[in-house]
Amino acid sequence: MTDGDGLPLAFTLTPGQRHELTAFERTLKAVRLPGLRGRPRTRPKHLAGDKAYSYRPVFAHLRRRRIKAVIPPRKGGNIGKGCPRIFDPDLYRRRNAIERCVGWLKGCRSIATLHEKLAINFAAMVKLAFLRQYLRVLRPPEPT
Repeated sequence: MTDGDGLPLAFTLTPGQRHELTAFERTLKAVRLPGLRGRPRTRPKHLAGDKAYSYRPVFAHLRRRRIKAVIPPRKGGNIGKGCPRIFDPDLYRRRNAIERCVGWLKGCRSIATLHEKLAINFAAMVKLAFLRQYLRVLRPPEPT
């Protein structure tokens, strides 16, 4: 999961043969954004996803948490009870930040080639890659 600027916020490891929807709620719960005061924010205003997330349980979960879904409908028609009929293509265009983050993560050699075979070691490499991205984006440029 990333923010609107493409910075990674959270991830959940699943077995390779598992569908990513099994980790949807866990990943969404893992995000906590600190504010200026009070409790950390755990609910985004909008959640963008691709057609793989176009299922009734996902829409129901987002509706319960008052999060606007920006997910295009699947072909074959899931337009039925529980699926939104309105889709905002302008908000969906901003989903490229997610794709850029995934592409950047695949560019990290040890992650893309799966050097680490144990889940705990692989998760550590992903977290290290996240830290490198934060330092690159948030650190002011050095004077030359």
